[in-house]
Amino acid sequence: MDKQVTVARIVEALQSHGGELHGDGSISVQALAALEHARHGSLSFVNGPRYAAQMEQSQASCLIVPPAMLDAARREGRACIVTANPYAYYARVTQWWKQHMLPQPDYRIHPSAVVHPGAEVHPDAIIGPLCVVERGARIGAGSWLKSRVTISEDCSVGARCILHPGVVIGADGFGFAHENGQWVKIEQLGAVRIGDDVEIGANTCIDRGALDDTVIGNGVKMDNLIMIAHNVQIGEHTAMAANTGVAGSARIGAHCTIGGAANIAGHLTIADGIHITATSMVTRSLRKQGAYTGFFPLDDNATWEKNAAAVKSLHKLRDRVRALEQQLSDNKTPS
Repeated sequence: MDKQVTVARIVEALQSHGGELHGDGSISVQALAALEHARHGSLSFVNGPRYAAQMEQSQASCLIVPPAMLDAARREGRACIVTANPYAYYARVTQWWKQHMLPQPDYRIHPSAVVHPGAEVHPDAIIGPLCVVERGARIGAGSWLKSRVTISEDCSVGARCILHPGVVIGADGFGFAHENGQWVKIEQLGAVRIGDDVEIGANTCIDRGALDDTVIGNGVKMDNLIMIAHNVQIGEHTAMAANTGVAGSARIGAHCTIGGAANIAGHLTIADGIHITATSMVTRSLRKQGAYTGFFPLDDNATWEKNAAAVKSLHKLRDRVRALEQQLSDNKTPS
């Protein structure tokens, strides 16, 4: 396998994503590197003017830059790839690099994996070490289950998905009825349906639905250690950071971002285009696009509810104080 590639070859491979080559396309690239660590033979990117000083010091042989920074980036012996979104173009480069410059698995289904005869695994999918794919599960084209991934019965994973080590899809939802001081299990009879181009981080768990399916839309990206409860629906291209928890039957729209360690209570609706900051606790539906933050110190419930109600009235209190201050100021003004 080649250990280096010319800049021209990279640009040619990614021509459908734009990118205009300036300089010597025959320059060889042996590595991708962060701007401050790049050396001769490295390719890096500059994502705006704030990195101009680092760019000036960088030894990278090729830089991906926005049009406005081309002149500053050019120097003797350096090639530049000009694009409106250097970060996105760099992401495409990393995908191409991993596929063409790094070793690929030498198996389709690892010998240690357990795949039920009644499961459907596309010939282009890769099932890694110690994975389990149970009866009736379906894995789409180009998807990759890394290792120790479990796909429970009747759950489906779309095309070109990546499931990182330890992911569990289709465990029972947390459903119990209370009777005479004991808990009676509610069998979880739904499944999990995951769309195309979804990436799920290590040790994330997505529970099957109680009756209807839990649904993860196309292009959703999940970090590590996320918990998705039964019957949750997540819209297309929403991204969720680590340690997020979503309770049962919540509906999250498309193109949302959920910060790390945020929690969303059950049966809520989150509209499209909502951005929830890290560690926020969402206890009501959010139906208007925008960014939301919610954090309040732990207390006994009765005190917490009183304090929360008081916080909601602070803006009215502020207006009253301002009015009183203005009135006092007017009374002090000499006639």
